[in-house]
Amino acid sequence: MRHAEIIAVGSEMLTPFRLDTNSLFLTEELNRLGIALIRKSVIGDDRALLRDAILEALERADLVIATGGLGPTEDDLTREAASDALGRRLVPNDQVLDHIRGRFARMGRVMAPNNERQALVPEGGQVLPNALGTAPGVWIEAGGRALVLLPGPPGELRHIFTEHVLPLLELRAGARRMIHRLLRVAGMPESDLDHRIAVIYKTYADVETTILATPEGIEIHLTLWSEDLAAAARRVDELAGRIAEALGEAVFSINGETLDEVVARELTLAGATIAVAESCTGGLVSERLTNVPGSSIFFRGGVVSYSNEMKTAWAGVPAALIERHGAVSAEVAIAMAEGVRRSTGASVGLSITGIAGPGGGSPEKPVGTVHIALAAGQGTRERLFRFGGERDRVRRLASQSALEMLRRHLVRARQGGS
Repeated sequence: MRHAEIIAVGSEMLTPFRLDTNSLFLTEELNRLGIALIRKSVIGDDRALLRDAILEALERADLVIATGGLGPTEDDLTREAASDALGRRLVPNDQVLDHIRGRFARMGRVMAPNNERQALVPEGGQVLPNALGTAPGVWIEAGGRALVLLPGPPGELRHIFTEHVLPLLELRAGARRMIHRLLRVAGMPESDLDHRIAVIYKTYADVETTILATPEGIEIHLTLWSEDLAAAARRVDELAGRIAEALGEAVFSINGETLDEVVARELTLAGATIAVAESCTGGLVSERLTNVPGSSIFFRGGVVSYSNEMKTAWAGVPAALIERHGAVSAEVAIAMAEGVRRSTGASVGLSITGIAGPGGGSPEKPVGTVHIALAAGQGTRERLFRFGGERDRVRRLASQSALEMLRRHLVRARQGGS
């Protein structure tokens, strides 16, 4: 098996209220086995449309996985659509029915008659037991292809895939595997990045290079499919090394680590501690740092000094300074960083003050204006940023820029710089 398609089933998946996360899990697992995903689609609760989608997918892919639509209600139509597509009748499975009845009995509930629909299996299909729910998965082979039906609840899907589908796929997967590297970059526009490295990656035609801009920076994905894993790994690592050299300190990870994880490692290596004073980000930087396991080693504390009064009371910013320069200013950012460092005894004080919007801006200080300061034993640095976009984007970019400022400070200090 080399190619797969995923069909997410359910009209709720076509609304803004439900996100398909199952396909992300399945894609990662399939790629690990050397099976490339060539298409994924979302189909509403329409029997004819779903039947056609299954038929078309089986013409293109060795493996088709349909997720969802295996419940007991009238709009759960995946079993029926699969039956139509394969020309196989649905037959009741006594073992599945006994499992469903037993599950209801253990919960002290009476099984509704419509739950019996979940025991219907396309003729010739292999039942994949569901220890966490009532809807089993089904593996069906037809014409040298495989169709797999999995329930939509993520916990049930992952359990069935790991326990039952994975062993079947491992028997059928070839020696071909995917070698993948993820480089993460901060502090550089996407166009500038591509201008620097295009001349490098274009000479590696066998390696697929994908550049993605995200709120956390730029991602560079390097992918090579091969049966010779050692040679492929050397090839991809060579390209990753050349790209990292060309981009310099803007690359904060060559193995997919997040900026939060990298900063945590640098703080730990340095034996440094950090304290944070935040305004417009509302504690986002502190939240990101403390999400990393072991953060108690380096995180001393943080304050969300949202109002001017709290900047004075909690971060030690003189009220006269705020009156003279305004809460969103280089002077106040510096005072916040120095104040929180002083009051906590941390090695480094980090501060953010800005205007996230949508209101509060002015011609001199428009929405998106953010001052970030870092205070350490070597002195205090401050930077002005102008972020575009909506409130959430401004806050996320501000937190990312603050952590990147901290990372570069720590790396330079470790390398003997200032």
